[in-house]
Amino acid sequence: MRPVTEEKMMTDEFKTYHPIINFLYFAFMIVCSCIFMHPVCLFISLAGAFTYSIMQNGKKSVKTNILYMLPTVLVMALLNPLFNHQGVTILAYFPDGNPLTFESIIYGIDAAVMVISVIAWFGCCNRIMTSDKMIYLFGRMVPSLSLVLSMTMRFIPKFAKDTKKVCDAQRGIGFDINKGKITTRMKTATKVVSVMLTRSLENSIETADSMKSRGYGTKKRTAFSVFRFDSRDVCMLVMMLIFGAVTVSGVVLGGVRWQYYPQLNFTAGTPYAAITFIAYGMMAFMPVMIDIWEGIRWNVIKSKI
Repeated sequence: MRPVTEEKMMTDEFKTYHPIINFLYFAFMIVCSCIFMHPVCLFISLAGAFTYSIMQNGKKSVKTNILYMLPTVLVMALLNPLFNHQGVTILAYFPDGNPLTFESIIYGIDAAVMVISVIAWFGCCNRIMTSDKMIYLFGRMVPSLSLVLSMTMRFIPKFAKDTKKVCDAQRGIGFDINKGKITTRMKTATKVVSVMLTRSLENSIETADSMKSRGYGTKKRTAFSVFRFDSRDVCMLVMMLIFGAVTVSGVVLGGVRWQYYPQLNFTAGTPYAAITFIAYGMMAFMPVMIDIWEGIRWNVIKSKI
């Protein structure tokens, strides 16, 4: 059993699992979020990703998630009926004579939930699948691709942090991008973009020089890894395979069928559908349940000291 320390309990427990476990989990959830269009499946996926992001970042992620979730749902729910007129339940007619259908509204809302669920899962994945894990998984098979992926995943949060620093510096000298006339704000934003582009180019040159000086590409690469696939990872993999197989079989065999067009057509609440939803929910909330369980386990250990 791995040692449990107070410092470890303050971190995401799911992150300590083997990179293969992390990668397979997020790959499954992202793919299923894109394919499973049943409203219950969409809600489960969104709830799992939203809850996990809150456990990763705390209360500040609630505001961030809501800021992009609600506008996305509203925009897609409004835009889809404007361009998609399929469906037999006509609610009204647009001035150009095209119908406004109930099915197109429902599909727009569900499509928006699907999009924000995938975005939320990618956000969680970006925090778990660090560059060293990506290099460990793909470094020997496709070293160039793994290098590009790891550098890209590192660049995005670093670029956001550097942009905030530049904006704070501009605000300190009296140029706030969020205040003043629109022309002044545009000039300030232009300065920020110019600084960040220059900074990114300089960082790319420094990275290239550093890689060249360290002998990158001169001979076959060696690999070192601190990751070990132990019994805990085996148990997690078995649970993922069981819940994943039940979920996929339930969807493939029509246990949770949902059809939007030409009219809403879906399977009623059956025991088979309930089992599928439970299995999918267990998958979606697996990292959350792991963190909760480790927190309880840690409190029990402290109480015995």
